[in-house]
Amino acid sequence: MKKSIAIVGGGPAALMVAAFLDLSKFKVTIYEKNKAVGRKFLVAGKGGFNLSYADTVEELINKYDKPSLLAKALKRFNNQDLRNWLYKIGINTYVGTSNRIFPERGIKPIEVLNAIVNHIKDKQVEIMLEHHWNGWTKDGSLQFDKDRIIKADIVIFAMGGASWKITGSDGSWKEVFESNNILCREFEASNCAYEIDWPKELIQKHEGAPLKNIALSMKGRSIKGELVITRFGLEGAPIYAFSPEIRTALKSEGKVEIGLDLKPQLEEEKLVEKISNKDGKKITEVLKKYLKLKTAQIDLIKSQTDRETFTDPSLLAEKIKNINLTLVGIAPIDEAISTVGGIATSELSKNFELTKMQDHYCIGEMIDYDAPTGGYLLQSCFSMGVYLANYLNEHS
Repeated sequence: MKKSIAIVGGGPAALMVAAFLDLSKFKVTIYEKNKAVGRKFLVAGKGGFNLSYADTVEELINKYDKPSLLAKALKRFNNQDLRNWLYKIGINTYVGTSNRIFPERGIKPIEVLNAIVNHIKDKQVEIMLEHHWNGWTKDGSLQFDKDRIIKADIVIFAMGGASWKITGSDGSWKEVFESNNILCREFEASNCAYEIDWPKELIQKHEGAPLKNIALSMKGRSIKGELVITRFGLEGAPIYAFSPEIRTALKSEGKVEIGLDLKPQLEEEKLVEKISNKDGKKITEVLKKYLKLKTAQIDLIKSQTDRETFTDPSLLAEKIKNINLTLVGIAPIDEAISTVGGIATSELSKNFELTKMQDHYCIGEMIDYDAPTGGYLLQSCFSMGVYLANYLNEHS
C-alpha cells in the first residue's frame, strides 16, 4: 500500500520535491493556501528570472552562510542538473552576465511555472488550493482552516520565509512551530535595499539609475556586478551578497562603510593616464569619452569630492576606485527578496527531518540560512526538494 505524503506549501521547494517523488511508492498531495501555487516564484521573475548561477559545485556550496546544511543537496542536484531537468520539461536556459542562469530569452516566468506544474500533474500529484495550515490536532493530524483534517504518513513543510506578504509568504507558521517546542530564529530581511542618506540633488536627478560594471567592497572582499540608485539607497546583486555582514554591522554599530569602484577593470595608474589626456576637454567630458562613465556615476563622484579632488587626475582616479558610502539602515522585511530566520538548523537532521517529530520534514526558505541573491536561493530550494525526494524514495 502506498504511503501518503502531504506537502504543505506550493513554492519552488515544494514543487521540486513533488516532481521527484516516486509515485509508485507514494500518494502525494500539495496543500497550498493561495488560489494558485508559485506566486512568489512569479514575483521573483519580474526583475529578471535568475534561476541559478553557473558556478562549480564547490563554488556554489560556499556561497551560502551555512554550506554544511546544503552541501549534500547541492551535490545531489546541482546547477547543471537543474538546467538538464528544465530542458527535459521544455524549458531551455542560458548563462548570461555575471554567470547567472536564465530561461531562454522570450520564455516568461509563468511558462516555467506551468511547465513544472504540468509535469507534476502528469505524475498524478494532487494539488489542493486554498488550504491554510493552522497546526496539528492532538493525534498529530494536520489541521487546516474550515475544519479540514488531513492524516498523512509523511509531512513535508515548504512554506517559505516572511517577505512579500502579498504572495502569501508571511512567516505566520513560525508561531505554530514555536508553540510546539521547535526552536525558530527571528526573521530578518536579506537580499534587499540598504539605506543611504543621498544628497537631495543626486536622488532627484538619478533615482532608478543603474551603476553598471562596478565592484562593491567590504572588509577586504570585493564583488562585481550592477547596482541601482534608489530613493532609499542602493540595491542589486553585489550588495545583496554582503547581507550577513551588513546586518551584523548595522546591529552593532548602527552604520557600515562600503567601497564602490566604478571602474574595476582598470588599474588606478591607467585611470590617471586617461584622465590626464584631456585634449583641452573639461573633466566631465573626459570621464564620459575616455572612461565611459554615465552622468549618474559622474554626479555620484561629484557628490563625494571637492573641486580640488575633481580636477586633480591622481586624486580623482583614487576616488573613482573607491567611493566611500555609508549604509545606515535596511529595507523592511516585506520589501526584501528573501529572509533569513525561521526553523533553527539545530532542529533538523542531516536529511531535513525535524528531530522532535518523526516523518516531518522542512525544506526551503523556511529554514534559517542565508542565500546571496534570489538565484542562489532558488537553486538551494530546488536542490533541497530533489534531495529530500530521493532520500524518501530510497528509505521509505
